[in-house]
Amino acid sequence: MSDFFKPISGMELPRFAGMPSFMRLPNMDFDHARIDDVHIGLIGVPWDSGTTNRPGPRHGPRQLRDASTMIRAQNGATRVRPFDLVNCADLGDVGPNPADIPDSMDRITAFYDRLKPHGITPLTAGGDHLTSLPVLRSLAKDAPVGMVHFDSHTDLYHSYFGGTMYTHGTPFRRAVEEGLLDPKRVVQIGIRGSTYDDEDTDFAESVGIRVIRIEEFFARGLQDVMAEAREIVGQEPTYVSYDIDFVDPTFAPGTGTPEVGGPNSFDALEVVRALDGLDIIGADLVEVSPPFDASGNTAFLGVSIMFELLCVMARHIAK
Repeated sequence: MSDFFKPISGMELPRFAGMPSFMRLPNMDFDHARIDDVHIGLIGVPWDSGTTNRPGPRHGPRQLRDASTMIRAQNGATRVRPFDLVNCADLGDVGPNPADIPDSMDRITAFYDRLKPHGITPLTAGGDHLTSLPVLRSLAKDAPVGMVHFDSHTDLYHSYFGGTMYTHGTPFRRAVEEGLLDPKRVVQIGIRGSTYDDEDTDFAESVGIRVIRIEEFFARGLQDVMAEAREIVGQEPTYVSYDIDFVDPTFAPGTGTPEVGGPNSFDALEVVRALDGLDIIGADLVEVSPPFDASGNTAFLGVSIMFELLCVMARHIAK
């Protein structure tokens, strides 16, 4: 891989110095002379207009970029060196319209539509979970895809407040309805907490979405659950959506809708490592909300998860 796409080492420039970019990668736009050389583009979507309670994920990409200066060149557990396998770049942020949800979604979809001619696979930093819907509208435009979804909530509700169809609790209901997701190739892992009712899980059962609650996750064990997840999505194109509230708030308090009783930070990384070999056409890490974690530890866990996603994506692309 070209040295141009290698991150700046902390041995060359202190990690607290320089302009922050995702993982200290080169920052480029679609007019850059080397855009066609990019394999994986890291993208920020600073938008949380789908949030229904505690706002803040609009500030996520900026804090995630800053925290990502701590990411180094090699995965300590898997020994994968993603920046040696593929060319990666920070493609900047999608500019949302914070006063207009439909317009923002159109802007996000249009941005991701520009990736395809260049053959770029996206790794997204949100934003709230509604972000996933306009991304899928671009990536799954030609055919529905499978999805591995890590979350404490299904995000399968029909609507909020008597008819609001687009919130961070509805994106995957819309994605199924719009033919973007093949529900029989969707698995949701980590679901827990109190609920309004059974509407979301009834919908999941009716269309064939596999919901694995946290109780089952712990009873069976991580590796057994992830083996089933891999079997469900198979070797066909698959999207990965990772809500930071999948992780117990002891380890990730900086999120808008925390739920107790979740996995620890080690499990948070291990579930991603278990995705190695899948045909991942895109992935996101969403719902990091800096106002609720002054320490920045949630953001650091978030970018560590992004790095694990990057490693499995890079290995697949490089084959």
